[in-house]
Amino acid sequence: MTTIPGLAELLASARVVALPLATRFRGVDVREAVLFEGPEGWTEFSPFVEYDDIEAATWLAAAVDYGWMPQHEPLREFIPVNATVPAVAAASVPEVLARYDGCRTAKVKVAERGQSLADDVARVRAVREAMGPEGRVRIDANGGWNVDEAEHALHALAEFDLEYVEQPCASVDELADVRSRVKYMGIPIAADESVRKAEDPLAVARAGAADLLVVKAQPLGGVRRALEIVAEAGLPAVVSSALDTSVGLAMGTALAAALPSLDYDCGLGTAALFTTDVAEPPLVPVRGMLRVGRIAPFDLDRIEASPDRVAWWLERVARCHAILTSAD
Repeated sequence: MTTIPGLAELLASARVVALPLATRFRGVDVREAVLFEGPEGWTEFSPFVEYDDIEAATWLAAAVDYGWMPQHEPLREFIPVNATVPAVAAASVPEVLARYDGCRTAKVKVAERGQSLADDVARVRAVREAMGPEGRVRIDANGGWNVDEAEHALHALAEFDLEYVEQPCASVDELADVRSRVKYMGIPIAADESVRKAEDPLAVARAGAADLLVVKAQPLGGVRRALEIVAEAGLPAVVSSALDTSVGLAMGTALAAALPSLDYDCGLGTAALFTTDVAEPPLVPVRGMLRVGRIAPFDLDRIEASPDRVAWWLERVARCHAILTSAD
């Protein structure tokens, strides 16, 4: 059980940062985060701004766990990671992939609102051409399709030899339906939102609705809780980021390094999407790998958020802290 430090202790080291992205991603142009320095090192709190306080409190629990509690001993020193391709035009794919040194796997965003299946096909085709036949290509729909749309899209995209499709539909029942429909195609189904945003993160495994889980340290409440979920689910896991800064990505590498087995490249290379970061050098892929270990930020004054955004985030920390301590 993690003991929650007092609010004053949290706020004493809190720094609110704003990181511009090279390409709009998940509707975000600038990623904001709060960094804290705990007894174990620096940690991060960065729930997306639209999340309510109940959901965001889980992210604060993760920050406290990583900054105030000793972590598991790593089972590996380096974590293989994938490139992440936002919902860009096909012509922009080479420029995006060039930001990821040596990555053998690419995750491609599809089902973007306002775009068509033809846009997705063109983007995935461009990624496959850039990666070559030996590269691995996975797609992520973020629950953007219904069952029929997902089945139709996977038929259209199957020619690109997909490693798996992540969260093609929103609900567990829909995932189970899609999985049964496309099983003959040999495209595994991965669950992300059905794990990290669910009241019961194990429901997807019990329903036989996924072949693997995508787990993220912050949304699941920290490294310990994520490891428990993977163990109880009994499915292979991919550790991914929540568009974290390098400090949060280091939390992700701690999770990936503690998994008993790591069968897939992890989605932890997303610092490559930023034009600047909290660390120098940032935690970006080198020869397709991230080194496991904590990150200490560098010169945070240069990326400090505006005073109104600092106030907004510190008030959010206080509200989430009250939720955690009332439940303690």
